[in-house]
Amino acid sequence: MSKSLARVTRALQEAGLEIAPIEIGNATTAQMAADLVGCDIAQIAKSIMFRGQQSGTAILFVTSGANRVDDARASAVAGETLGKADAALIRAQTGFAIGGVSPVGHLTRPRAFFDPYLLTFAEVWAAAGTPRHLFGIAPRRLMEMAGAQEAGFTA
Repeated sequence: MSKSLARVTRALQEAGLEIAPIEIGNATTAQMAADLVGCDIAQIAKSIMFRGQQSGTAILFVTSGANRVDDARASAVAGETLGKADAALIRAQTGFAIGGVSPVGHLTRPRAFFDPYLLTFAEVWAAAGTPRHLFGIAPRRLMEMAGAQEAGFTA
């Protein structure tokens, strides 16, 4: 088991959840992940990372696979201009590689914002630290575990 997958699994266990991530194979898009797990694309909780231009830190936006993060709205929500977070910043702050960033189990928890559309589902699926692993969870619980604030930032 990779360090990243182990960290996510441990975070779920420490939260008192009996959730085991599943291996689905390489999914490079939200649609592929949804097809592999057998859910609607809207139930995929994508972890989108930006770099705060003033703070220099990675900021997490957890959004539905059916939605796109609107840069201007996301910047307004974050209270600073956002730019692209490079792989080195994401790895250093979260411990995850691009493509497998989980909303939970970060080395250093980023400021996080949560797409309210995800809250309309009984279960959503999120990356479990690798591009090949997902876990299903109640969206409100995911938002709490991520330390995320509900906010409108999608187009």
